[in-house]
Amino acid sequence: MAKEPTNLVLEYLRRIDTKVDALAEDMIQVKQRITRVEEGLVLVNHRVTHLEERIVELTHRMDRFDGHLGRIEKRLGLADA
Repeated sequence: MAKEPTNLVLEYLRRIDTKVDALAEDMIQVKQRITRVEEGLVLVNHRVTHLEERIVELTHRMDRFDGHLGRIEKRLGLADA
């Protein structure tokens, strides 16, 4: 029985198919990693927003303390009128 000739086109298609399968697996992993990064960014955004809110609260408190301190200084004669 004679050996059948190698079909080069079929061989190349099989190689391409193998490479495409590997790329598909890589893309699945990349998408999963991107999803985790996005989830992490959401958490960071929430934390930054919370910190900004705290800064605003503390700024308001400092403004009130500044007002109180000014009145105290006036009563004690420590501030210019």
